[in-house]
Amino acid sequence: MAADPGAAPERHPLAPLQRVIITRPEPEATTWVQALLAEGWLAQALPLITIAEPAEAVVRERLGQARAHWLDVDAIMFVSPAAVQHFFSDAVQAPQGARVRTRFWAPGPGTASALALALAARGLGPERIDAPPANAAQFDSEALWPVVAPKLRPGRRVLIVRGASADAAVAPDSVPVGQALAGHGRDWLIRQCQAAGAQVDACVAYERRAPAATPALQAWLSAASAPGSVWLFSSSEALAHLRSLVPHGNWTQASALATHPRIAATARAAGFGSVVETRPALPDLLRALESHWSCP
Repeated sequence: MAADPGAAPERHPLAPLQRVIITRPEPEATTWVQALLAEGWLAQALPLITIAEPAEAVVRERLGQARAHWLDVDAIMFVSPAAVQHFFSDAVQAPQGARVRTRFWAPGPGTASALALALAARGLGPERIDAPPANAAQFDSEALWPVVAPKLRPGRRVLIVRGASADAAVAPDSVPVGQALAGHGRDWLIRQCQAAGAQVDACVAYERRAPAATPALQAWLSAASAPGSVWLFSSSEALAHLRSLVPHGNWTQASALATHPRIAATARAAGFGSVVETRPALPDLLRALESHWSCP
């Protein structure tokens, strides 16, 4: 569980902070770096996940169908800001006169903010968005479920807009949902929807890839394992990419900020000497930094 934000902070005996390394995909990485620099923290962007269009023609065809009929379903869940940004292309048209019944689900504030912008561009208001409350202990599928469960009825149609790893085979949507959609919390949410009698479909809006393993990047990564480096991880997949890029890296002198307990467990398994959990919002990140490190 995340630490109680109202509790007195416990300052860890860590080395003086040299830099905060933001591993989120672009453009979020640069946005977070700029925000941290504005608050006086030294920060660098090192996206450990790159985002690209789906490579397979069958996946792009399914995405096109979902875009063309996006208002024919009762609810659409977007798993991340990237899912929102890559789903809402120019092909997604604003509704023309018909009454819109579709709800839009977001597991956290970043996705909800991206959704609000995309919907506003198509004449729809933010009141159509369902997301965990701002004071939720975590922002994930488990926190979203109590919000959306009362609105589900047997026969309702739910579309999951997600990403896929480029190095994993993308299963067609005829494959059972639990197999076709990877992810602990998302699979759990899908099972809850199905148990409530909903029909769940999916489309892949983007692919996640590891950055190119250049000698310069690998040398930079090795240097960033030194004391004073604090890595922000908002994805376990980013940690997996880090370990594949530096397979024999020693992270015992580095620290990690993790935005979910599952990610924190992965960081500990990777060998990070200190792991601090924080909610995935900028104010929470700043509080975590201030509680455990001194501003350079």
